[in-house]
Amino acid sequence: MNNKIRHIEKTVLSDNWYTLNKYSFEYQNHQGLWQRQEREAYDRGNGATILLYNKPKRTVILTRQFRLPTYINGNVDGMLIETCAGLLDQHNPEACIKKETEEETGYRLNSVQKVFEAYMSPGSVTEILYFFVGEYDDSMRVSSGGGLVDEQENIEVLELALTEAINMVANGEIKDGKTIMLLQYAQLNQLC
Repeated sequence: MNNKIRHIEKTVLSDNWYTLNKYSFEYQNHQGLWQRQEREAYDRGNGATILLYNKPKRTVILTRQFRLPTYINGNVDGMLIETCAGLLDQHNPEACIKKETEEETGYRLNSVQKVFEAYMSPGSVTEILYFFVGEYDDSMRVSSGGGLVDEQENIEVLELALTEAINMVANGEIKDGKTIMLLQYAQLNQLC
């Protein structure tokens, strides 16, 4: 534990969708002085994301769906192009991403490779995201995907050339951080 933090107090501000907590604590600064600080942290659980790639076709599978937070922050139609992702719930990261892949994209993967993990917004969100890649081919398609109706998911599945997806990052069509990171990983490691 960090000995520069003490007297942590937590107050639940909201637990309507996920949990928003307010933390009050003392932090010892570089001069050795204790300072009282307050921060809010949103706890939505941890998640996993995956980039599906097809080496022979040089393609990747992405999704497009409506994301309210982007809409209220200026994304004109609220639609966001992303890698498949989901919250872990009670699953380990690998089991989670295999389940989410099938639900969202319609592809059933037998094996995936974890490539790294990262905090995506550490100033306000507790989530750590586990990043995976997985090779797909047409024989692995078991449904049209699109997400779960009971989770109100309306997901469009996109198959794009990796070069096209990289260009979409450069021209601003792809603005999702996890997706950009995995596309760059695929490009750097010559996955397709």
